[in-house]
Amino acid sequence: MKKLRIVPADTAINFIGRRFIVFAFSAALVMGSLGISFTNGLNLGIDFLGGILLEVKTADAKADIGKLRSDLGALGLGEVSLQEFGSPDVVLIRVQRQEGGDKAQQAAITVIRDALGAQISEYRRAETVGPTVGAELQESAMYAIGSAILAILVYIGFRFEWQFGVAAIIALIHDVLTTIGLFALFQLEFNLATVAAVLTIAGYSINDTVVVFDRVRENLRKYKKMPLTELFNLSINETLSRTTITSLTTLLALGALFVFGGEVISGFSIALIWGIVIGTYSSIALAVPVLLYLDIDRGTGDENPAESLEAAG
Repeated sequence: MKKLRIVPADTAINFIGRRFIVFAFSAALVMGSLGISFTNGLNLGIDFLGGILLEVKTADAKADIGKLRSDLGALGLGEVSLQEFGSPDVVLIRVQRQEGGDKAQQAAITVIRDALGAQISEYRRAETVGPTVGAELQESAMYAIGSAILAILVYIGFRFEWQFGVAAIIALIHDVLTTIGLFALFQLEFNLATVAAVLTIAGYSINDTVVVFDRVRENLRKYKKMPLTELFNLSINETLSRTTITSLTTLLALGALFVFGGEVISGFSIALIWGIVIGTYSSIALAVPVLLYLDIDRGTGDENPAESLEAAG
């Protein structure tokens, strides 16, 4: 029986020769993500902002957002925002946190229920988060992402060399920033589930990168005099089939999760789908080319890395 090969065995794509196009594209993605994040800001969920969150299903086939907003605005509960959530008859209602602790939050929920009355056929979710907890969760999320990146840098530095660690972190930060930019662009809700998705993306991306780096290190020992550009291209192409198949099978599972998982985890699913795509791209086309500029020690005096870089143009 023949093995399934999505990528032919004799594939010889010149990834290193196209590195400047990749660098320009990645730089544009990162700068665009930063610009959108600062301009639009993130649509932070109740986990981070604090307040009251209600997910409701209206009695009508299509929610009358205008009437709902008018009815809630007349209650004097402060800032209120509404948005459709997955279908025309499902609405997310966010209300700013009320003064007076948990009892005040529950009282506000009761007032909202009474005011909306028969307009609502089902209350699917009711959550309250305090501003102090929200601020602590924001801080913890940043610490979690930063600690993960630092731990990965240390791990790659010990397993390979510091040059590999730097290249891996550049690719990883690229993946994280573009994921955040995606959420800022489409104003998808950024909550604790999204942070979990970002950390998962970091782990998946570094796994792909380590596979390619392993082959690079193996080939550095095997081909002592091969120019670095040729060696890097060989290493990427040799692992391309494995990387592609792994990513595609993961995307199949995530696609099912996105389609059938419902709106509650849609942001998590979207983050992972984007992360797999951009993580695979960065592992193949970004992380390894960066090594050209970090003076890799081949453990031999037979070849000058600078000469190989110059020959690559």
